[in-house]
This record gives sequence, structure tokens and C-alpha cells, in this order.
Amino acid sequence: MTIIGHFAVDRGMPRGKPAGDDARIKIRLATRGDAVTVSAITDAAYSKWVPLIGRKPEPMTVDYAEMMEVYSIHILSVEGKPDAVLVLKHEEGQTLIWSVAVHPDCQGRGLGLRLLRLAEDEARTRGFKSIRLYTNSLFAENVALYKWFGYEETRREPFRGSTLVHMAKRLD
Repeated sequence: MTIIGHFAVDRGMPRGKPAGDDARIKIRLATRGDAVTVSAITDAAYSKWVPLIGRKPEPMTVDYAEMMEVYSIHILSVEGKPDAVLVLKHEEGQTLIWSVAVHPDCQGRGLGLRLLRLAEDEARTRGFKSIRLYTNSLFAENVALYKWFGYEETRREPFRGSTLVHMAKRLD
């Protein structure tokens, strides 16, 4: 798994059995009662990056019960087991993908890319013409993955001792 900014997604193209339209996969909105599950998946997905950046990535430090008041949080389950999380913030005119986290045990099946597609579909449903995200510049393979998925770099900015790479994708 690779983390891109606030993203912990499968590296490159899916390996092994792709997620596809598998009926065993369900995605639903999280409720306040899911906060512990969302946090656990996120912590598992992002923990490997702590040594690289010298701190916990922001998604490991937030209160997800509180975030549900402002952000749209989706849980992806395979055969009833929660395996991945998508956190979106619908802003004026566009959607921000704040975090994508796939549990390390479930990587390589395209679940992260499936969640990116869901984010884009949600943005389109709201009538938005673009979607954006940001990632840490130290996660170069993630920047490459997002470029492969159609995102373009829009700017860079300093952030907590490193650099954020802002990226956006037109949806029309």
C-alpha cells in the first residue's frame, strides 16, 4: 500500500483478483458508531509512513466521530468485513478527497482505486466539474499513481517539515 498525502491506496494498478463489480463488496456511509473501525483501518494503512515523515500522518490524529459532522466517510467491506475507508469533504464547487485508506491485509485488489472512482462519481452527482486531493511529496509513487489516474499537479506548499503536492482532476 502507498500513502498519497492523506491517501493510503494500492500501489499502481491492482494486483491479484481485482475488485471489479464483485457483489461481495459493499460501500456504505459510516455512522458515529463506526468511528473506531474507521480509525483502526486508517491507522493500519498509514502507520508504515510514520518513520518516513517522522510523525503520524494527519489521518491518524483526528477524531473520526467529530469528522463525520462535516466530512462524508465511506466504509468499503468485503464479505461483511470493513477493509477500506474514503473520507470526502464536499466544498464549494468541488470535492476534496481527504483520505483513502486500505487495510494492509487487503491491498493489491484495486479497493483504493474503486474508492477513488466512488469519490469522482459523488463529485459528478453534485454537479462538480473537478475533484482535488493532496499528498506528501515524499510519496513519489503515489504522485505517479494519481497522475496515472488522471490527476494533474496544481501546486506545492510547505507543510509540517515536508511538502504537499496538490492535485486536481477535471470531471467533464
